[in-house]
Amino acid sequence: MGPDVPLLNDYKQEFFLKRFPQTVLGGPRFKLGYCAPPYIYVNQIILFLTPWVLGGVGTLLYQLDIMKDYYTAALSGGLMFVTALILQMTNVYAKQKTVRVERMQIQNTLTDEDEFEFSSCVGSETVKFIIPGKKYIINTVFHSLLAGVLCGLGTWYLLPNRITLLYSNIGGTVMIFVFGWVTICIGEYSLIINTATETAAFQALDTYEITALMRPFYIFVFIAVDLAHRFAVNTAILEQTNQILHIIFLFLPFLWAMGILPPLDALFLWGMEQLLEFGLGGSPMSSNTKLLVMFLISAGTAIASYFIPSTLGVILFMTGFGFILSLNLSEIAFAFKHTMISHLASSKSKNMHRGLRIQFGWREFIFYLTVLTFALLEASLLHQFAGFSSFSKASPQAIASYILIILLIIMWILREIQRVYLFGVFRNPFYPKDVRTVTVFMEKQRRLMKVGVVRRILLTLVSPFAMIAFLSLDRSLQNLHSVSVCIGFTRIFRMVWQNTENALLDIVVVSIAQMLVFNPDLWWNRSLDTGIRLLLVGILRDRLLQFVSKLQFAIAILLTSWTEKKQRRKSTATLITLNVVFFPILLTFIAISALLSSPLLPLFTLPIFLIGFPRPIRSWPGPVGAAACVCSDTVYYQQMVPSLAVALQSALAAGSLGLSLPGSHYLCRFQDRLMWILVLEKGFTYCGVNIKGLELQETSCHAAEAHRVDEIFEMAFEHQEHTKILSPNHHFGHILTPCTVLPVRLYSDARNVLSGIIDSHENLKHLKDDFIKVLVWMLVQYCYKKSKTLESPGNADKNKKGSFLENQHSGAVERSRPLREEDSFSVDTIEDWTDDSDIFDLEPSGRMKDRKEAGQLATTPKVHLSIPGSVETQSQGVPQEMSPEDKLHRAVVLGLPAVDKGKQQEVLPRVEFSCCYSELLSIPEEWRTAPVPASKVNEMRQRFPEEWYHFILSQLDFFHLKEKPSNLLEDLMKDKALKDLYVHGLMVDKASLGPVENFKELVNCLEEYENDWYIGLVSDLEWQQAVLQEKPYLFSLGHDPNMGIYTGRVLTLQELLVQVGKLNDEAVRGQWANLSWELLYATNDDEERYSIQAHPVLLRNLTVQAADPPLGYPIYSSELLHLPLF
Repeated sequence: MGPDVPLLNDYKQEFFLKRFPQTVLGGPRFKLGYCAPPYIYVNQIILFLTPWVLGGVGTLLYQLDIMKDYYTAALSGGLMFVTALILQMTNVYAKQKTVRVERMQIQNTLTDEDEFEFSSCVGSETVKFIIPGKKYIINTVFHSLLAGVLCGLGTWYLLPNRITLLYSNIGGTVMIFVFGWVTICIGEYSLIINTATETAAFQALDTYEITALMRPFYIFVFIAVDLAHRFAVNTAILEQTNQILHIIFLFLPFLWAMGILPPLDALFLWGMEQLLEFGLGGSPMSSNTKLLVMFLISAGTAIASYFIPSTLGVILFMTGFGFILSLNLSEIAFAFKHTMISHLASSKSKNMHRGLRIQFGWREFIFYLTVLTFALLEASLLHQFAGFSSFSKASPQAIASYILIILLIIMWILREIQRVYLFGVFRNPFYPKDVRTVTVFMEKQRRLMKVGVVRRILLTLVSPFAMIAFLSLDRSLQNLHSVSVCIGFTRIFRMVWQNTENALLDIVVVSIAQMLVFNPDLWWNRSLDTGIRLLLVGILRDRLLQFVSKLQFAIAILLTSWTEKKQRRKSTATLITLNVVFFPILLTFIAISALLSSPLLPLFTLPIFLIGFPRPIRSWPGPVGAAACVCSDTVYYQQMVPSLAVALQSALAAGSLGLSLPGSHYLCRFQDRLMWILVLEKGFTYCGVNIKGLELQETSCHAAEAHRVDEIFEMAFEHQEHTKILSPNHHFGHILTPCTVLPVRLYSDARNVLSGIIDSHENLKHLKDDFIKVLVWMLVQYCYKKSKTLESPGNADKNKKGSFLENQHSGAVERSRPLREEDSFSVDTIEDWTDDSDIFDLEPSGRMKDRKEAGQLATTPKVHLSIPGSVETQSQGVPQEMSPEDKLHRAVVLGLPAVDKGKQQEVLPRVEFSCCYSELLSIPEEWRTAPVPASKVNEMRQRFPEEWYHFILSQLDFFHLKEKPSNLLEDLMKDKALKDLYVHGLMVDKASLGPVENFKELVNCLEEYENDWYIGLVSDLEWQQAVLQEKPYLFSLGHDPNMGIYTGRVLTLQELLVQVGKLNDEAVRGQWANLSWELLYATNDDEERYSIQAHPVLLRNLTVQAADPPLGYPIYSSELLHLPLF
């Protein structure tokens, strides 16, 4: 697709032009796309202005001094409540009337589904069109009541006298009064008449009609500030805030239309997440329930600390609960529940599969208890004996600051030294060069592994205790019952464990500021205690990092829109020029989005930047791993994820993946597999991640971006021997920065073209002898394994020597069926193949020619045997689903001569064995029911590999027999009847094992195939089961009749290196924000749309794939994986 593919197709453009005005005005539909009577538009205008009219009545009575302000508000609100109820009841009546006459109407199939037939100004169709009504009765009453309250308080908010007192300007009063009432009318219409589709869409469906409450909610927020100004103490800052908000109130319709203000569900989730992380020192959570529970517990902890009467008690309380809340409490609770069930339930429950979930045992309990004990002892002792001195260059707290500065520098160096690029810019000279195999990588990385262990110890044990020492010595803790102390120190005492690296950076920054600024009269020292300083520094650090990341994302879009030729549209030059001219405005947008922690939204991924609405860090509302576009390739990700998770926990603990925080994204690459990793939550010694697998069937866009990913990783990991020390990263500015490689146990996928190998003359010559040996071995093994489930002949003799054969005969009766003529596939077929024959042919060429002459092919369809893995050569006459026994039974029976039609099948006489144990190895009776000419038996007897047959029998142990003679194997070898049965059962397939030196080697080879290999079709369910069971090898053979080539696919399970890179978090969030807007609001689901085309720098197509369904389409998405990091 070219770069000038339409952003929206013609139909979607028309749809968007109808929807957007409706969004701006709050619901009125003035652009319908077809001709409608004038009263449709007039009615909507009247309903839109109704709140203004009702509020105007109260305003007029107040301005004339007839009523007090609060009475006018009550009057306007009451009138609006009654009006809203009447409108809703009108809709209910119209719906009931329509139901009564529904059978009388004839549906016009030529009418567009979007058109309505209007009969009158107040007809039922008119009412249903203008007032769609509510789905739930409770919402009918609640929304009507809310509309009344909104109108009453809005009247009070926009009283002209009140506005004049704020601004002392008549012109400003008129502007605010007029446009303020427009804002209220938009909110009322969306609430009670027709809810507009919001550009800020978070959920795909509005099940509980929450969208209608969004605009009234924001109006209530502005009114609440005005009420606080009216009734609270008249402070200057509150008055200034009220003045500013009255002006912003006029721009609410613009903010709603641009999608800057979030929906209520996203707002509350985002608000709780921000308060939990920056106000209470916690971490974002992976689910809404966990977020709510953790927020309530954390808030309760901060409140409880306010009422503790002693400073020592406050220290112990904050230290203890800070440590406990930073642990993986959900997994601890799960492990505790599992332990209780194991003790109370049966032994069956005790043997439950532990899996990745249960990682909390006695070892972890003792470790956590020890750490908590030492933390409490350290905090209490330092605070009690050295916590009253003021901060100076030689004070104990200053000494702790020096230690923290040294720790920060050491940990920062140890983290960067483990990555392939320093700061993402220069090549790391200490990183192993030209890493291609696991053995070489592990040998070269031994030094870095030791560095990772040292860093893990410093991060897990040394740094937290050093920070607790610094905090325990702070004089601010002497101020009991202080809100700022409770909030600030509760937060930092928890953050020490929850987010150690960032807490260390914040404390170092604050301590350096204290060392440089000793002036007690400075605002920083006079008005703020240490806890609040750390809180402000933490927020500033986070927003600054977001600003830099968003700026990189914006610059990448600007530059690549011109440097990447396939992204260069006709409008590109104009857009770049506008961005350069209005660059200060662009920086303002980036700063606002960073301040709100909301994504920077590039419209259609063009350099047109908007401020997205704030949302949780995980970007999507649904539960983690709840949905994926599952297909046959999903099993490859299911198999590798447990091993990948183990490798990830080592890398995260060592720091080789950089600073990993909730919201960090990583991309892993191995052959055709792409794994997308999202960090969802993090705490003391644990990290919660979600792993997604992207599709393996590469489209052109997917392939283009995957090729660029391969280039970046190859440059970083495989071509290092040609680069200089500290050479620059040639792909700097790309959203993907290589980090490291991880050893993961997974399947390597080798696909080869076998033409010239499998059909070579030399290999065909070995075909017949190899097959006969293989089939004899398979028959003996099959019968031997089956004998283990049956009774031994010694016991059978005691039971009138008949039970074994009776069992065999009953099995034959159950599975026997008359043989058809088309089932004949004689053993002499093996002689009919020539060097020029195609081994995938359904019959040998010479034999087919003879049969055509005989006229057999013209009368009966042939049943053909498919080679395992040959997906293209299946015949329609063969059932697709068979058990292995049925397949083997069918193969052997097809090798026997056909029974003439109309003749009754003869029953062979009972076989007399010379050894009573021979019946254990007897082939099933139904495999030998057809008569075979004596000449054929003699021919097969001559070709029967007797030495091979004796060797196979000698390998059998018969351990399952309680009583067996010492000469059992010799008697079996001498039993000619048993040998004749196997001669009877031979037929031809296609297989070649290659040259072998002796029988022992051949047996070992066959046993390896049986135990370690799965050979079959890729589309079979057994293939997927073999992958999940981690069979060491899988093989599939195929034939393309159109191209005339043979293909082979071999999966080999081994430990291989998976390349990992870190993605620009804000680039992912920004593209996902555009995806949400484009699909949920603009409904632009065109598969060839511009925003899904390949972008080698932004990885646009891969990013869209990695989004949660229904917007994205990963073929695998794991549940939350809890990775222990100690």
